[in-house]
Amino acid sequence: MTDPVHHSFLEDAQGIAYGACMAAFAITILTHLGLVTGQTAGLAVLVSYATGWGFGPVFFAINLPFYWLGFRRMGARFVAKTLAAVTLMSALSMLMPRWVSFATLDPIVGALLFGAISGSALLALFRHGASLGGIGIVALYLQDRTGFRAGWTQLLFDATLFAVALTLRDVPTVAISALGALIVNLTIAVNHRRDRYVAA
Repeated sequence: MTDPVHHSFLEDAQGIAYGACMAAFAITILTHLGLVTGQTAGLAVLVSYATGWGFGPVFFAINLPFYWLGFRRMGARFVAKTLAAVTLMSALSMLMPRWVSFATLDPIVGALLFGAISGSALLALFRHGASLGGIGIVALYLQDRTGFRAGWTQLLFDATLFAVALTLRDVPTVAISALGALIVNLTIAVNHRRDRYVAA
């Protein structure tokens, strides 16, 4: 019988696999259109655009310094699941363009799809005790140490990222990208409720 409070190993595995796969697919949409996004993935996308390096290796490397903070703030179980999610997403993001291509993809529709798919991916990861690492961990750590709200840290980081993006992309592209980021955040805000979903 399934435990109503805790996920089984297989439930966690499928949830993390789903989240990582959908996140990789969303990044494929994003980078195909030359758009940007926020958080750690957004930083990796900008580094990728600026250097020509692949998103997957950059995303994996950027997350490495954050695992110690994640261990201190969330524990070994969270870090192990997050490492698995980040590693799988990084690998799949390198393979996905070989499997998926787009003959026609309107940038606004693509941004909306990116936002909805990314939001569902993150929800799956959150509900199985994982994340895609990075800035969210730092934000929670700073909130614990200083009282500065995690949401404000993430907002300031994203604002900086989008400002930098204007040096690499034109204003319409960055504006469409902001729409995608808004959909990601709305999807999580509306659907991620600990008081309604308690399994971990």
